[in-house]
Amino acid sequence: MFNACYRTLAGRTLFITGATRGIGKAIGLRAAKDGANVVIAAKSAKPHPKLPGTIYTAAEEIEAAGGKCLPCVVDVREEQQVQDAVNAAVKQFGGIDIVVNNASAISLTDTLATDMKRYDLMQSINARGTFLVSKLCLPHLKKSPNPHILNLSPPLNMSKHWFRPHVAYTIAKYGMSMCALGMAEEFAPDGIAVNTLWPKTVIFTAAIEMLTGSESARFARKPDIVSDAAYFILTKPSRSCTGNFFVDEEVVKAEGIKDLTHYACDPSNAHGLMPDPFLDEFPVADSGSQTVEEGNAAINKVFTAIQNNISPAYVQNVQSVYLFKIKGVEDGLWYLDLKNGNGSCGKGKPEGKADCTISMDYKSLLDLVSGKWKPSAAFMTGKVAGDLQAAMKLEKFVESLKN
Repeated sequence: MFNACYRTLAGRTLFITGATRGIGKAIGLRAAKDGANVVIAAKSAKPHPKLPGTIYTAAEEIEAAGGKCLPCVVDVREEQQVQDAVNAAVKQFGGIDIVVNNASAISLTDTLATDMKRYDLMQSINARGTFLVSKLCLPHLKKSPNPHILNLSPPLNMSKHWFRPHVAYTIAKYGMSMCALGMAEEFAPDGIAVNTLWPKTVIFTAAIEMLTGSESARFARKPDIVSDAAYFILTKPSRSCTGNFFVDEEVVKAEGIKDLTHYACDPSNAHGLMPDPFLDEFPVADSGSQTVEEGNAAINKVFTAIQNNISPAYVQNVQSVYLFKIKGVEDGLWYLDLKNGNGSCGKGKPEGKADCTISMDYKSLLDLVSGKWKPSAAFMTGKVAGDLQAAMKLEKFVESLKN
């Protein structure tokens, strides 16, 4: 059982990076309901051309929710800006009790497609920024009765399939997790809890909408599940809760929330959500044993069925071309064109560039049609390359064939 005196954030001061919108703001709003003090440390002093909100509009929302807020213009790559924000937080609220390292940069690109400017950005914000913010807040956390650092980063997993598709991004995010691993041990004698939190499914935010379109909301959860999980972690006694790689779904279930339907953006698709990267709970189908003849027959059957169900309406809605690389069979290249004309599919390569390239065996193809093999999940493990939104549209197209 948790000490009841810690099951509130009333009067606590949270220093949250990247809290203008999305998950960071959601964590701030959840804390504000208790009457917490929230320091928003983010760059968005002026409106973004494609993303809503600034540190000032977020501050207004936090205060309307019942908290006190200090918006600070902070680029976590700049040490002096971070130090100034820490000093301002201590001056206004008397200290810092909790640090949430949420600021992050993302690029799900392979090695050749990752320019060094983007590589340096991810390393500077994700790994270095987390280290810097934690370092400058630690002297104040040592004075708190229940100090916590929470990094929004994944469990450490050295499986090669988490590195292959986007090694630069993986290194940057794992840098945040390694900060938690090391600091949890280093500052355990001071009673400072250092943990990570990662979502089990994609979380729909303004940034995700900008990258993938509003269509992706159907496959995602709201930031509320992450903010609820963060709240439960941050209200635990720090001396008995450190060095953990938490997953949001597991945290809220442990707190007695068994039905997670209300967290889904589309409750009717609460069981068809897209997994977030770095979690092994979503395995890719295994090939098993097969003969060339079995594979060829199965593939011909699948693509004949697809061809018979293609319609101009599907082409208009999907607007993507797919190349299937099917191993273990003759003529292992097949395509599905849901962009041009009335749509088509067949052996070989498409006439134009494919939006998605899918590597699989024939059993995975059968699982794709049945709904067991998810292109969106496979995208995260490198089995699907190209446009993530196109992968999600393929998933929806295949689902429609079953109706």
